[in-house]
Amino acid sequence: MNMMMPAKKPRLEWLDALRGFTMIMVVANHVAQIGFEEEWKHSSSLQFLLLFRMPLFFFISGFLAYKASQIWTARNLSGLILKKVRVQLIPTLVFFALATAILKPHFWPGVEESFHSPTKGGYWFTLVLLYMFLIYYPFAYLENKITSHMPPVSAKWMSALLIILLFLVSLAFYDSCYQPKYFSWAKGHRGPMTDIHQFLLDSSLGQLMLWMPFFLYGNIAHRYWDKAQRLMDSKWFFPIIVLLAVLCTLDALKWHTLRMAWAIIPLTLAMFLLLTITLMYFRYYQHYFTKLTIIGASLQYIGRRTLDIYLIHFLFLPSLPSIGSFFKLYRHNFITDTTVSILFALLVIGFSIIASNILRISPFLKKWLFGRS
Repeated sequence: MNMMMPAKKPRLEWLDALRGFTMIMVVANHVAQIGFEEEWKHSSSLQFLLLFRMPLFFFISGFLAYKASQIWTARNLSGLILKKVRVQLIPTLVFFALATAILKPHFWPGVEESFHSPTKGGYWFTLVLLYMFLIYYPFAYLENKITSHMPPVSAKWMSALLIILLFLVSLAFYDSCYQPKYFSWAKGHRGPMTDIHQFLLDSSLGQLMLWMPFFLYGNIAHRYWDKAQRLMDSKWFFPIIVLLAVLCTLDALKWHTLRMAWAIIPLTLAMFLLLTITLMYFRYYQHYFTKLTIIGASLQYIGRRTLDIYLIHFLFLPSLPSIGSFFKLYRHNFITDTTVSILFALLVIGFSIIASNILRISPFLKKWLFGRS
């Protein structure tokens, strides 16, 4: 008797392209801030791109984390966690040590300096993403245990309730990061350093609090992708979010009409709205981002090598502070500022991919540095 295997769900090529685009934005930001030594308040593009660059990256990670066909057993859960620890942590430690040895004047003082920084010398992303999986996988396991014996309709409602509750909890932690009057670890807090603030800095858990809502937003979007697509295809949705995005972005970057506890509202809305607009753009023009087009094939290739690029690219960032000084003197050059950063980013990405391909010659290095068997 022939057993038909379930058809493998095809990859969303435009989503791979979107991930490649986001990786370019990440490297371009590092080129501008680290290589050109630009300050975001003096740049005509950085402060805008920062609103949705990292939120979009975590959105995609959360989107891809959800797999409807995943079988949740204790063994599978432990296997997934161990795999993520190996893929995320070991390469991060290796390249962090390498970058510190190459880029810092002294190794151990450089390690200590980075350890007490929430960004870990730039290598915070893979660490924080690991935290997110360490939260999400046990949550998904427990969700499955709770709903597995329920009737289908009740299970569906319970799953929705649980993931939305987790999202709201993450938003509460996120909001605490922007309330300096109430929380000592918040951005803008001017009081003495507390033990919990120091712990959040050393562990990068503060970064987890900042970005977890976007991971869960992506996860929710994938869970209810059919409904999300119907919403995006409606006539009224896109005009409304564009209008709101313009108003919220202007307020967050220029107007600052709300103060203290309320100032976080337009900033947060701008992040979610700009992220959604970018997502809708790639989905709507997905025929441009297939493997049959040059730009689609290129972005997809970068999108499939994001871990390699992220780990390696710090070693190839240019040191051109004079460019940052130029843009500080001649502000409001959005096209020039963005173009120069992206062109250098593409060069950095190219060198990173070459270095990655050289290292991947060894099956051992391919497995342990980039998580590929």
